[in-house]
Amino acid sequence: MKLSEKDNSVLAAHAAVERATGRALPTAFDLHKRIPPGSGMGGASSDAATTLRALKSMFALDLDLARIAADLGSDVPFFLVGGRARGEGRGERLTALATEPAWFAIAWPGIELSTGDVYRAWDEVKGEGPNQLQRAAEQVAPSLKQFAASLGPGWRMTGSGSAFYKRTHTEEEGRQAIGKLDCWTAVTRGVGSWA
Repeated sequence: MKLSEKDNSVLAAHAAVERATGRALPTAFDLHKRIPPGSGMGGASSDAATTLRALKSMFALDLDLARIAADLGSDVPFFLVGGRARGEGRGERLTALATEPAWFAIAWPGIELSTGDVYRAWDEVKGEGPNQLQRAAEQVAPSLKQFAASLGPGWRMTGSGSAFYKRTHTEEEGRQAIGKLDCWTAVTRGVGSWA
């Protein structure tokens, strides 16, 4: 199956850089996705940001990647820089925050959520708490509420959902947090910016 730029963030980023430079940039991509789709963890946005950085480096381009990133999606500017930041507006206005050493347990119930669907639901139900999109995500996928409750205290929904994370002090504590869960899980740590 041949994908187009509207189907794939990597191809969209490649096309955007070609438009910005006004020339063809022959490139072959081999993408191995490890972040579940529709999980609210920014997999497609991070793929697009990585593509931008790779093309700039490979072809020695003199481009303002931040402008291109903002046109590709709300989260792409964050992934272009990485680290820890507060996002405002659509997420494109970023204020860097100090990176704190931390580990995170992640659990994904296998529910793919569309960010657009969650935001449309938010227009109806609004939100509260640490992630104001959770109520909207639960409206789009009612089984998400039961999944969240089954995780226990300390878990928060990622972005527009449907994954959840729990901050832990150590990798071992993270492994214990996911040890008995019957779903896709991972343990990862926070990293600083790379730009």
